[in-house]
Amino acid sequence: MVRPRIVLAALACAALIGCAEVGPDYRVPAQAAVNAPAAQGDFVSGSAVTRTMVLPDTWWKLYDDPVLDRLIAQTLAANTHLRFAEANLEHSDALLADADSQRFAGSVDAATAWTHPSEEAVLKRVGVTPYQNYNGGVSVSYDLDLFGAIRRGVEAARDDDEAAAAARDLVRINVVAQTVLAYADACNAGHEIALAQKRIGIEQDDAQMTELLVSHGRASPLDGTRQQDALATIKAQLPPLQAAQRNALFRLATLAGQPPANFDRTLLACNTPLHLEQPLPTGDGRDLLRRRPDVRAAERRLAAATARIGMATAALYPDIKFGASVGSTGKAVDALTGYTNRFAIGPLVTWNLNRNAVRARIEQANAQSYASLAAFDGTVLNALREVETSLTTYAADLDRQLQWQAARDSAAHRAEQAEELQRGGRIDRMARLAAERDRWTAEQAIAVGQSTLNRDQITIFLALGGGWQ
Repeated sequence: MVRPRIVLAALACAALIGCAEVGPDYRVPAQAAVNAPAAQGDFVSGSAVTRTMVLPDTWWKLYDDPVLDRLIAQTLAANTHLRFAEANLEHSDALLADADSQRFAGSVDAATAWTHPSEEAVLKRVGVTPYQNYNGGVSVSYDLDLFGAIRRGVEAARDDDEAAAAARDLVRINVVAQTVLAYADACNAGHEIALAQKRIGIEQDDAQMTELLVSHGRASPLDGTRQQDALATIKAQLPPLQAAQRNALFRLATLAGQPPANFDRTLLACNTPLHLEQPLPTGDGRDLLRRRPDVRAAERRLAAATARIGMATAALYPDIKFGASVGSTGKAVDALTGYTNRFAIGPLVTWNLNRNAVRARIEQANAQSYASLAAFDGTVLNALREVETSLTTYAADLDRQLQWQAARDSAAHRAEQAEELQRGGRIDRMARLAAERDRWTAEQAIAVGQSTLNRDQITIFLALGGGWQ
């Protein structure tokens, strides 16, 4: 029989030892790339088209497009990648709950059976009577966790759970960016289709006029052939543009969890590119690294790896559990009597004496923490690089767009002059058509440039890590 004084002494000893946690306590290493002054300041690629105001969470609302807002709401409600990420987060939540419950263990067991003992086993007596036996009881134990193995495990599970939440947020910002990009591609393709159709209409009118002039001997048949070739060239641009528009709408449908056949046909009418009325808000490096989900996930994985060093180190010391069990075992006819009742109470100590194996696991945990720090630094540097390169590309494409706009304005002016000169009889009709085609070529370049700018903007917003709260 266990004396109460022994039990109380064991509990008092555990209380005096306290809740010591072995292994390093986590903090972001001072030498980590995230702490470098150059990583915290303004972006070197900022320009007149950007500003250091912090990026809003719902950055797509900067375009002030209600249709886009509706499409993003649909995507966030039904996207399959987001559903997968949410399920992973729920799985991680359950792992955290499991880790948090490791101190206490309890079980209930009950069994009964008819037994016919061997006659030889009972000294070859004749006429042994079968009997019913039973077993039942309740057992509970509590791990004192004197050296923090369980607490470090909970810490690691919590860090992993926060990394899973960051991974879910990373999926969110990607599907938002993909939705905005698909909508921009559809509208930009619609814009280019509208330009091509308008030019086709003008070329058709010119072709009819040329045929009339050829029939009256006032123009060369070569002029008619040249005009038909120009018309065919413009018409050839339509099918790829129409395919690009539909493909973008198919992407929008599947992003929102719908089959491609259910794409929104009203969006075929969109022919206005997305437009920003203000400079891009970018914030600075500090805001970026605080906001990017992949940076947050990498930092949480480093924290989890640090906690697992403590888990491995705790195995150097004994693990003490305190348990109790109550039950009854024996023949059914003697159930719950002094002959069959049983109970036990006391501590259980386990200690791994293979120190080489324990220290090898500690080294494994240390190596994993070094790898996690390297991954964290790499994620930080990659985030900074993505922003800088996307800002540089955007600035260059803006400069190119300004040059194209100047060329378009010059071509439009020449087309107007050519029309006046033709009316005055100073140039022929073919010269005026050549000037008109130069203007349309410049308009098409502007449309392609606008599509590129939209892609650049979305790339910047994605690199900045906005789109989640």
